[in-house]
Amino acid sequence: MRIIDLDDEHRGLFATCLEDWSDEMKEAGPRRARWVERELGHGLRAKLALDDAGRVGGMIQYLPIERSMVDGSGLYFIPCIWVHGHRQGRGDFQGHGMGTALLAAAEDDARALGAGGMAAWGLWLPVWMKASWYKKHGYRKADRQGMSVLVWKPFRDDALAPRWYPRPRPAPPLERVPGKVTVTVLTSGWCSGYNLCAARAERACRELGDAVAYREIDTSERAVVARWGDADALYVDGRPVRNGPPPSYTKLRARIAKRLPSA
Repeated sequence: MRIIDLDDEHRGLFATCLEDWSDEMKEAGPRRARWVERELGHGLRAKLALDDAGRVGGMIQYLPIERSMVDGSGLYFIPCIWVHGHRQGRGDFQGHGMGTALLAAAEDDARALGAGGMAAWGLWLPVWMKASWYKKHGYRKADRQGMSVLVWKPFRDDALAPRWYPRPRPAPPLERVPGKVTVTVLTSGWCSGYNLCAARAERACRELGDAVAYREIDTSERAVVARWGDADALYVDGRPVRNGPPPSYTKLRARIAKRLPSA
C-alpha cells in the first residue's frame, strides 16, 4: 500500500469520490469539482491510498476548520474519509487498513502544518462514517447534533475543542417567490451525496417549468453556515426534506409536484 497526495492525474477521480463508474456521481461531480478547485486555494489537503497494484482504493480530505461547516479554530477538519467498498467499479478495498493509513498520514501532515489538533464527524449509529471508528483511533466526543457526533484529537494542551454551529431558533425566514413553489437548497459542495440531492432538485425544477422557482444558497463561508446552522439542506416551500441519503429523483420530483396547485 502507498499513500500519495492528490495530484492532477487523480483530481477527476477524487471529485467523484472514487466512483467515476457511477452515473449518479457523475451527475453530482461538477458541484464537487468546483468545491475542490475553490478550497485547494484555501488549504484543502487530500491523500489517496493505492494498493500494491497501484489502484486507488481510498481517500481522505481535510482542511482548516475555519473553512468547514464546524465552529472551531486552529484545527484541521476531516469532512470525509472513504475506502471504496462496492463490488461495482474499482472493487472492494475495505478491511485492509487503508482507512487507518490515510488517517495517520493526514494527522502527520496536519501536525507538520502546525495544527493544534484534528477534528472529524461521524454517526453514532453503526452504519456509514461511524464515530466509533474514530474513537478507536484516539478521538473523543466534542459535540453531538442529532445522529451526528463531532469528534476530535488534540495535538497540544492549548487546543480548543470544536462544536457544531447551533441551529437557530427560530430558523431564519426562507424567501419564497410569490405564486410559485419555491425549492431552496443550502449547499457547500463538499459531499457528493448532498450534491446529488441538489442536482436532482434543480433538474426537477427545470422539468416542472415556470410554476417552480429554484434557489441555491452557497454555504462555503462560515458566516452563512452560522446563520443557518447547517451547510447542506433542502426545503420545499419552507419545509425541510431529508437529504441524507439523497432521495431518488422520482421521489423528489413528486414531492415538489405535490405542492403545485393542480396536483
